[in-house]
Amino acid sequence: MRSFAGRDILSLKDFERSEFFHVFEVAAQMEPIARSRRNVDLLKEKTLVTAFYQPSTRTRLAHEAAMHRLGGHVVGFADVKTTRAGDFYQESIKDTVKMLEFYGDVIVMRHYQQGAPHEAAKWASIPVINGGDGWGEHPTQILTDLYTVYREKGRIDGLKWLAVGDMRMRTMHSLAYALTQFDCPITFVSPPEMSLTEEFKAELRQYSLNFRAAEHVEQAIADADVILVEPVVQPDYTKARDERTGEVGLTPPNYKITRELLETKAKSDAILLHSLPRMDEIPTDVDITRWSRYWQEAFNGVVMRMALLALVLGAME
Repeated sequence: MRSFAGRDILSLKDFERSEFFHVFEVAAQMEPIARSRRNVDLLKEKTLVTAFYQPSTRTRLAHEAAMHRLGGHVVGFADVKTTRAGDFYQESIKDTVKMLEFYGDVIVMRHYQQGAPHEAAKWASIPVINGGDGWGEHPTQILTDLYTVYREKGRIDGLKWLAVGDMRMRTMHSLAYALTQFDCPITFVSPPEMSLTEEFKAELRQYSLNFRAAEHVEQAIADADVILVEPVVQPDYTKARDERTGEVGLTPPNYKITRELLETKAKSDAILLHSLPRMDEIPTDVDITRWSRYWQEAFNGVVMRMALLALVLGAME
């Protein structure tokens, strides 16, 4: 297995099967630190640089919290408009990253341009972690989701997945790439205009992913062990910021996961994931049911970023 030290985390296409389990093992070692809400000195001499060209709550703060939990330091920006990359100069990724590499030891980047973190990694002499790139990928979120499933179920192989939402989403792309390394059939449910592209389907077939598409959650939820949901009411991820200018539509019933649907159709031990934020696709009365695991996901999001930072900075092998 390749060392993670100095390695970029850009795409889950880059991960071998054994590497997923190694990351899970390291995350399990980090979990007691986060659960006890204490800080250690594992990365006390290291600094994380956050470069967020798009809004973020969980991804940015989870990385920052993870770095603090490991005793490290954090610098960076959360609004591109406050930087030279977002004002009159429109500084290039190359020029920005060539500066940022002198300010810390690892960069986590979120960008509205697909492939921007990959471009950053070409020029940076320090590791770059993809915190979400346009409609591209979101590897750290799906590693978090997989770890949540692994901790809850004790396995990943053999579990049947149901993914509901906009299949253009970066989380959906990373999920599909990740599941190519496991024995996990997956059913994708989305509005027709948000379905998997033919090009992406062809790529997944090359990776031998066992997948199918359905038009309604009721057609697939009964068999699902893991239900992963994203909104079908989405902003434009190709923009630095997409603010509401009026009312937005509601989620059609066939893409909603309601308490009644779970009680009448879902397996009693299925688990429900959502990376958040949500619109109305999961009503709040689902939060306290036995199926919901999205708050556990939030905790595991810190644990997973602790593991990745410790690995890429060489503090863990």
